[in-house]
Amino acid sequence: MNEPISKYRINEYLYNLNVWQYRKAIQLLPKILGVSLNTFHNYRKILVDDVQDIPYEKVVIMEQLFDFEPGTLARQNPNARSLRELLH
Repeated sequence: MNEPISKYRINEYLYNLNVWQYRKAIQLLPKILGVSLNTFHNYRKILVDDVQDIPYEKVVIMEQLFDFEPGTLARQNPNARSLRELLH
C-alpha cells in the first residue's frame, strides 16, 4: 500500500529530531504560530491532493524555524505562466 503524501514537509522535519526535541517542538510550535495544538496537528495531516492550505504567514514562520529555504515547506509548488504571457 502507498502511504499518503503530506502537502507540507512538517513531519519530515519533526521526525528528524530526537525524542526530547520532538516533544518540546510539539509544545512550542503551536504557541509560536498562534494556533491550537489541534490546528497544528491538522496542518501536519494535510495531504497533497487536499484543497486545504496553511495560511501563508504560518508557512513563512515554519520555513524560518525549520531553516528551510523560502517556498520549500510545501512539497509541490504550482507552476503558472506569467500574466504577461497570458495577456499576449
